[in-house]
Amino acid sequence: MASKSSTTAGELQESPRTMKKSKKSKIEKSENLVGFLFVSPMLLGISVIVLFPIVATFILAFADWKFVTGIDQLQWVGFDNFIALTSDEKFTKSVINNAIFIFTVPITMFCALFLAVIIDKNVYLKSYFKVAFFMPYISSVVAIAVVWQVLFHPSQGPINQVLMTFGIENPPTWISDPNFALISLMIIHTWISIGFSLIVYIAGLQSIPKELYEAADIDGANSWYKFRNITFPLISPTSFFLLITGIIASFKVFDLIAVLTEGGPLNSTTMLVWHLYERAFLDLDVGYASAIAVVLFLFVFSITIIQWIGQKKWVNY
Repeated sequence: MASKSSTTAGELQESPRTMKKSKKSKIEKSENLVGFLFVSPMLLGISVIVLFPIVATFILAFADWKFVTGIDQLQWVGFDNFIALTSDEKFTKSVINNAIFIFTVPITMFCALFLAVIIDKNVYLKSYFKVAFFMPYISSVVAIAVVWQVLFHPSQGPINQVLMTFGIENPPTWISDPNFALISLMIIHTWISIGFSLIVYIAGLQSIPKELYEAADIDGANSWYKFRNITFPLISPTSFFLLITGIIASFKVFDLIAVLTEGGPLNSTTMLVWHLYERAFLDLDVGYASAIAVVLFLFVFSITIIQWIGQKKWVNY
């Protein structure tokens, strides 16, 4: 009898717990369902607009297909598109130009860090300078390109006018010169990108504890010692973020080329994205353009992985 009473008492104690658990599970299921219904339009949009084109690109890279023909004219060619890339001089030139263009990233980071340190410590009206440097980044790239097109005008542009006043009789023609066109785009891209890097660096500098600088001052450390041993190590995660995003952005340059040079003169400013655009939407060769897109993805992915592995040696979290 005692054992029966104890079991019934235990069942009575467990039954409310099991009822509460079942109610919680039902509520959680209903909340999860409602949440899924709320995000389902976004998931559907991402699947249609992003995931489907990515999968289609990897598939079409192994096919020969034109936009103007029907899908029934699609022919599988295996790795022929990738083999053709190795003998494509314009593709090789695009890769070289992209490799040179990557140097805008460290230049931008250096200029932004230099300005961020000055603005954060030694400048009044900090908000004004933040907005002033950030304006090019949020402005229309087309408008910026038109302004720089005027500045780089070979004969009447302000830049060449200043150079001629310093005694340079034949200043470069900048965008019109195959030797200076890529440099001109790099200057414009750096000028646009400095604002974003500046804001991110200022945020990183303001997150550094002031006590570290005070302790260094007590020990008699100079400015360079504090920057090398306190500032730079503690903003290394910020630098790593800007390095990855900057390199990815350098592979995506398209609008400046479309407005200013269209890949010229003499393919001196053609990039992988621009070459891809020409083959896909001008030559209508979707298979070949998809192969370029796959190679571009592999370049960006490989560089990002190398950076992620290498950041363990210099990034301090």
